[in-house]
Amino acid sequence: MNLDAPAFSRFRHGGLEFAFFDEGDPSGAPVLMIHGFASSANVNWVYPGWLKTLGEAGYRVIALDNRGHGATDKPHDPEAYRPSLMAGDAAALLTHLGIDTAHVFGYSMGARISAFLAVEHPERVRSLVFGGLGIGMCDGVGDWDPIADALLAPSLDDVTHERGRMFRAFADQTKSDRLALAACIMTSRDLISRRDIARVDVPTLIGVGTKDDIAGSAQELAQLMPHATALDIPGRDHMLAVGDRVFKKAVLEFYAAQS
Repeated sequence: MNLDAPAFSRFRHGGLEFAFFDEGDPSGAPVLMIHGFASSANVNWVYPGWLKTLGEAGYRVIALDNRGHGATDKPHDPEAYRPSLMAGDAAALLTHLGIDTAHVFGYSMGARISAFLAVEHPERVRSLVFGGLGIGMCDGVGDWDPIADALLAPSLDDVTHERGRMFRAFADQTKSDRLALAACIMTSRDLISRRDIARVDVPTLIGVGTKDDIAGSAQELAQLMPHATALDIPGRDHMLAVGDRVFKKAVLEFYAAQS
């Protein structure tokens, strides 16, 4: 784990102020990284070593704190968290940095946002990596209302739902705004239709842990897409797959094949 957080910059879009970093090789191919629910750019991409891995491989590594997360503004209105809006935030960051197109890498909720970005702003996306989300982005990932309840509970001791406890503990650990996260979980799960995801024709890598009970099948999603490959991340659940060595090696090989 790498705990050296980079310097963050800020930009405004849609009435909100966003925090982001722009690191790695400034002349390298840009990789835009979009983190998952209740996480942040540091928690998903810096601490598990992705910034170091991709930066040392010669890539320009860009990541934002999604609305409601990290050091970005945190509205409490659920309608502020539709994936289409958050995909617009990611596109706006590329515009702010003068980048026409980038490799886009999203984990969990970030994978869903990346899919919306590819559908709604296809000219900005050179390739896709989806981590921690497979066919669940089309078919749903189960009942998440207990997670909102867990986030709004007075304390972790009041939460009995197993998945709710996991996300509440994570939110407490990261000192998140729980009202913003509860709003986010209510509306950030809009589904991508199978027809829309089948139109995404950029090279795509879909990595899901073999013990992930949230994501849904990577293989089933890959079969819908014309240029997608599924990757099993051995022995990893939803929380631990993100920094896995097998995943990192596969992503580096995937990017090398695009150059």
